[in-house]
Amino acid sequence: MQGSIAPNTAITADADHAHEAEAHAEHPDLRVFGLIVFLISEGMLFFGLFAAYLTFRSVATSWPPEGTPELELLLPGINTIILVSSSFVIHQADSAIKENKVKAAQLWFLATFVMGAIFIAGQIYEYQHLEFGLTTNLFASTFYVLTGFHGFHVIIGLSLIAGVLVRSLKTGHYSSTSHFGIEAASVYWHFVDIVWIVLFLLLYIL
Repeated sequence: MQGSIAPNTAITADADHAHEAEAHAEHPDLRVFGLIVFLISEGMLFFGLFAAYLTFRSVATSWPPEGTPELELLLPGINTIILVSSSFVIHQADSAIKENKVKAAQLWFLATFVMGAIFIAGQIYEYQHLEFGLTTNLFASTFYVLTGFHGFHVIIGLSLIAGVLVRSLKTGHYSSTSHFGIEAASVYWHFVDIVWIVLFLLLYIL
């Protein structure tokens, strides 16, 4: 009697697995789609800010307005190199976890966090030494809004990276077959870096 139960149990387990696989096929993981939609919405917010900045610039008789102290390029340039380089660093973490190298992914993520924190520290230092304030003129206002809004997104990215690092301490939480958190944080970080490149060109170069 007992011998007949085991085969039935195995058959039931196989049926359950088949049912789960079928359900997964019918209801695929939509987290990546959700992330893409979120980033598109964030991109539209930045696009609106860029459009406002370009509109202000196009109708102004002089830009920046006369009397506005010239922006220094050295610190923002170094900050840009650090932030853009961090995209390549976090990509290494994504590649490492796909090869099931959890420790390597943790180290790459930690390096990315440090680079992002340096970027924020550099931006704060720049704010403290700028010779104009938020209400000095229209250029100053748009400068602080654009860079501040982007800095806020960098801080969100750092929070995501920190969350991934904490979760990665749990054995088996991330692997080559289960790494959405790492992938999502990486994609978000690339988005933040691309936005900064546009900002740097608009505010400091063009």
